Amino acid sequence: MMEDHFIRIYQNHAATYHEMIACEDVDGHLRPALEAVTSFAGKSVLDLGTGTGRIPLLFPDAAVTGLDLQRAMLLENQRQQMPEPGPLVEGDMRALPFHADCFQIVTAGWALGHFTGWYPRDWQTQILLVIEEAQRVLVPGGHLIILETLTTGSHTPAPPSKALADYYDWLESDLGFSRREVQTDYLFDSLELAFAYAKFFFGDALAKKVRRQNWVRLPEWTGIWSRHYA
Repeated sequence: MMEDHFIRIYQNHAATYHEMIACEDVDGHLRPALEAVTSFAGKSVLDLGTGTGRIPLLFPDAAVTGLDLQRAMLLENQRQQMPEPGPLVEGDMRALPFHADCFQIVTAGWALGHFTGWYPRDWQTQILLVIEEAQRVLVPGGHLIILETLTTGSHTPAPPSKALADYYDWLESDLGFSRREVQTDYLFDSLELAFAYAKFFFGDALAKKVRRQNWVRLPEWTGIWSRHYA
């Protein structure tokens, strides 16, 4: 796996990354969309690629264990969850350090899509390792939920690249996941902040579009893929 733009952010700019995602999902659509898949309250949840804590912070009423490969992200996650952070584990989601039948829900938010870029020759193999591990640690009747981008900077949901389109189609056609779409717009305090964060994470092209469109509210769509394991 080669280092790329996103890995550098996750390793070196976790606090700035969290400041950006704190502006996301301004209308609060994400939690009810996830709860439409299954109730989270009081359940044991494993959040793969937990980052700075988007899923744990969204579900303080669940027992969420977060796992991430990047220590910097986990440290920021811990800080965001203070004074009572949930369990956080540094590790690879392809080889989970948990016994079988541990969790009622496994989530993987905005994480597996990176594998299409990091492992372009065998991304299916790499993602299957994660899915098989998730199945192993799920209790019978558990749910696996995968969240991915359906584009940032468009009013219409769609995969932002062919690689992601192929990945999403594979999840649905070959692996039996069902999909729902949810609008998760960012709302920034100013156009300059919108421009700066868009440039920081998404790159120059989106940042220029933000400025052209005067987008203080940056449109975004998220896909939720879920599967129930009886």
